[in-house]
Amino acid sequence: MKRTVFISIVGRPNVGKSTLMNRILGEKVAIVSNKPQTTRNCIRGILTEGEDQFVFFDTPGIHRPQNRLGDYMANAATAGMQQGDVVLLVVDAGRSVSHIEKEVVEYLKKSGTPCVLVLNKIDTYRREIIAETIAAYAEIHDFDAVVPISARSGNHVDEVMDELSKFLRESEWFFPEDAVTDQPMRQYASEIIREKLLRALDREVPHGIAVVIEEYTEEGGLTRIRAEIMCERASHKRIIIGKGGEILKKVGSYSRQELEKVTGTKIYLDLWVKVKENWRDSAGLVSNFGYNKKDINE
Repeated sequence: MKRTVFISIVGRPNVGKSTLMNRILGEKVAIVSNKPQTTRNCIRGILTEGEDQFVFFDTPGIHRPQNRLGDYMANAATAGMQQGDVVLLVVDAGRSVSHIEKEVVEYLKKSGTPCVLVLNKIDTYRREIIAETIAAYAEIHDFDAVVPISARSGNHVDEVMDELSKFLRESEWFFPEDAVTDQPMRQYASEIIREKLLRALDREVPHGIAVVIEEYTEEGGLTRIRAEIMCERASHKRIIIGKGGEILKKVGSYSRQELEKVTGTKIYLDLWVKVKENWRDSAGLVSNFGYNKKDINE
């Protein structure tokens, strides 16, 4: 008897949602960094074990939008939350309840959607602090389960899966048994390049970066990728390229290495940097760079 469950992973930026999904899947499907708002799209991750298929929606961090890109991310987060049979609310184990979590709880109460509360980063806080956080959340909602974990180390992540298993229902699978994600390789390549940029650049630059794949062709054992890195200022372009092209070369090298592992082919990667001033506030450019509202519910 085949069973399926759809799980929406939601929470504030930088609480470890993507790290948790990657840990559960045992493969890297969503990019991660220490910068907030790393995830921009709703990314599906798929885990099939025996007769059971778990479909995860890794959503952008919920925050107050400040531009058109922020509007897109907020809509993607909301749409992703609505697609789940169960919500996995991921919070920082040492941070107090904010208006973000309260808004999620309001949605849960209105929709009746079950919710498992996951307190992440328990390895960085004292037990008393974690206990206080659990008590604070208990005051605002009767969660179906509360699981303290460390997504980075994997501690207690198996307990999260035990809780999610309770929501499996009899159903045909929606994805092939060997599927891990439904992301096209073009999108995955774009995200890997953006991840390497996030890790290489100062905090003020990454939010204004988009990566657009202009060419992606496979010829036998060679994959050719031409990518354009969009930024908002000429000064940012200089930073991205770096002195003597040092930063761009490093980003290209790290991206190439990871993509070769995933594709099993040699990668020819051609990176270009272009300036599109204030693109995050342009509905047309936001859409052209791959953040299209009509794709959110597909």
